[in-house]
Amino acid sequence: MADTLLQVKGLQVAYGGIQAVKGVDFEVREGELVSLIGSNGAGKTTTMKAITGLLPLRDGDITFRGRSIRGRGAWDLVKDGLAMVPEGRGVFTRMTITENLQMGAHIRRDTADIAADLDKVFTIFPRLKERRNQLAGTMSGGEQQMLAIGRALMSRPRLLLLDEPSMGLSPIMVDKVFEVVRDVHGQGVTVLLVEQNASRALQIADRAYVMESGVVTMQGQAQQMLQDPKVRAAYLGE
Repeated sequence: MADTLLQVKGLQVAYGGIQAVKGVDFEVREGELVSLIGSNGAGKTTTMKAITGLLPLRDGDITFRGRSIRGRGAWDLVKDGLAMVPEGRGVFTRMTITENLQMGAHIRRDTADIAADLDKVFTIFPRLKERRNQLAGTMSGGEQQMLAIGRALMSRPRLLLLDEPSMGLSPIMVDKVFEVVRDVHGQGVTVLLVEQNASRALQIADRAYVMESGVVTMQGQAQQMLQDPKVRAAYLGE
């Protein structure tokens, strides 16, 4: 069995007087694609923000590569190999595509390897290469999502966290996003995917956890969960 890369134990997060996450436990092992699914408001995004240091923990602990990362900031965690593509993408709209991608490598000093990785990202996303000098703010939502994923890859992450990557995209771009996530995982990047589109997430994941009202209510192999009557009724519209 592969080593545990990320472990979340007893995670509790509260903000605005609301206890949004109420004692969550899960893990992501090296090389896996793990999906966290659940309806809107289940606490998935809050969990991701807590992992990356964007929200403080009320209780519990998070370990990454065997060390606690509780209380550490997102910028600091990138150095250790943990990168997140946030919900809403968060690209720098007044910078070009190339400049956005270079920002993803801001912690690195290996100039030659950065250039090679930029070429690799352009191979994964040919549309970004075609428009490399275009301002990010003039791109479609789907193109910005590709850029956000590409920017995260420029940091050479050991673990890539994706928060609702298909939200608000056209069906064609949703297909493209899931294709890219599968390809990135196939190249050896461990992925934690938070996604409302449960069916698509389970189709590409190795394992999955279901969150409801701030707690994990189910977990298992993704392909088995796709066939589970309770999951199908609650999340797959059947």
